[in-house]
Amino acid sequence: MSNPTKHILVIRLSAMGDVAMTVPVLRAFTQQYPNTKITVLTKPFFKPFFRDLPNVLVVSAEVKGKHKGVFGLYKLAKELNKTNDFYAIADLHNVLRSQILIKFIRTKRMASMDKGRKEKKALTSGSLFKQLKSTHQRYLDVFETLGFKLDVSKPTFPEKPLLKDKTKSIIGESSKKLIGIAPFAAHEGKMYPLDLMKVVIEALSKAYKVVLFGGGEKEIQFLNSFENSFENVVNIAGKLSLDEELDVISNLDVMLSMDSGNAHLAAMLGVKVVTIWGVTHPYAGFAPFNQPEDYALLSDKNQFPKIPTSIYGNIYPENYKEASRSILPETVIEKITSLV
Repeated sequence: MSNPTKHILVIRLSAMGDVAMTVPVLRAFTQQYPNTKITVLTKPFFKPFFRDLPNVLVVSAEVKGKHKGVFGLYKLAKELNKTNDFYAIADLHNVLRSQILIKFIRTKRMASMDKGRKEKKALTSGSLFKQLKSTHQRYLDVFETLGFKLDVSKPTFPEKPLLKDKTKSIIGESSKKLIGIAPFAAHEGKMYPLDLMKVVIEALSKAYKVVLFGGGEKEIQFLNSFENSFENVVNIAGKLSLDEELDVISNLDVMLSMDSGNAHLAAMLGVKVVTIWGVTHPYAGFAPFNQPEDYALLSDKNQFPKIPTSIYGNIYPENYKEASRSILPETVIEKITSLV
């Protein structure tokens, strides 16, 4: 008689980029351990990330609603226990919320992600400047601890989906190559100055179709102004569902992004990603998956020796806010052109 299928609970509730970074790892898992089931516990919004992964079920954690606080987490654990018998828990979040939740869930074993706080602190304090373990590797380490060694050296990606009529009507018909640009990030110190980004968009729009990504009212206003300024530029922010946006990203030839979530969305779909780094640095381990080192365009460290000033780009000296201005628009344009 064969062994019953093992079932693993994977917890990752955090920001968009962190959740997107789990996808290439879970894709490798489903291919290398096809008889093991996975339940991913994450925020409801992120469910489409996992849409094409076999044996992967997504359960929504409503941490600001019915699963808020210790009692809410107990209720969530009760729901999970009712229908599942987990062989193991992979805590890819490792915060107080996930630690409390795990205490309520029946399981034989669990492993938590080592966030590398000590070395990251050394990196941002200037006492260490070297490549730290990538977030993807930290996720892989968790699975290896649980007995599931994974190889992501030859990744596969989903096929490009055909765009729906609604999406095609927004983007417009064009035989030109598609360049995605996501100019925003959670913190200003991570963003390329918008006047320089405008120069990049203008140049690229002469040869390619440029698709702009973003969200929020203020961002959409900026993106609309770019769309209205040039031919072959379309802003899709706020016009599509996440599922539809992922379809568009899959069809891009290159994505230009800051050190932000859109870089990881494109990377998990196998798209070439050029990233611009302001006050953060790839050494912290947040470079997008499977992208060559030279796809990351870095601010001038001679001019801004304290980079990385923080891991998430939320702390920096005032005169570092536009550190990425040290990256010339021509450098960005040349890099993208060379990849198309």
